[in-house]
Amino acid sequence: MTNGISTQSSALNNLPVELEDLVDDNTVLVQRTLRSGQSVSHDGNVVVLGDVNPGAEVVAAGNVVVMGALRGVVHAGARGDTNAVILAFRLRPTQLRIANHITRPPEEETSDPDYPELARIKNGVVTIETFNSNFK
Repeated sequence: MTNGISTQSSALNNLPVELEDLVDDNTVLVQRTLRSGQSVSHDGNVVVLGDVNPGAEVVAAGNVVVMGALRGVVHAGARGDTNAVILAFRLRPTQLRIANHITRPPEEETSDPDYPELARIKNGVVTIETFNSNFK
């Protein structure tokens, strides 16, 4: 891969148990923070060990997991997978897409929870919920 992006499936074995279902052999591991103007696109899952800053973009055919703050643009299920999810320790994207569903955070939103959140499609709409080990 380019731009310092490497595929290290063995590193995926070190993820917490509740995250193992979100990754598989077709997962790229990005071991750095993505800054404005940088993007990652992958035909599988993407795990970022760092932040995704405003102006950066992550596009994945599968799931997207950000082990940091997600403040840029993210698109999971880019090939139409409505079961794809987006998980981040701080979910604050400028734009969030899952399959063909697009959403943005409300402009008047002032809450800043200090826990991981999960975005997925439920009943035809993108929902944001607290991530916990009961995820199914």
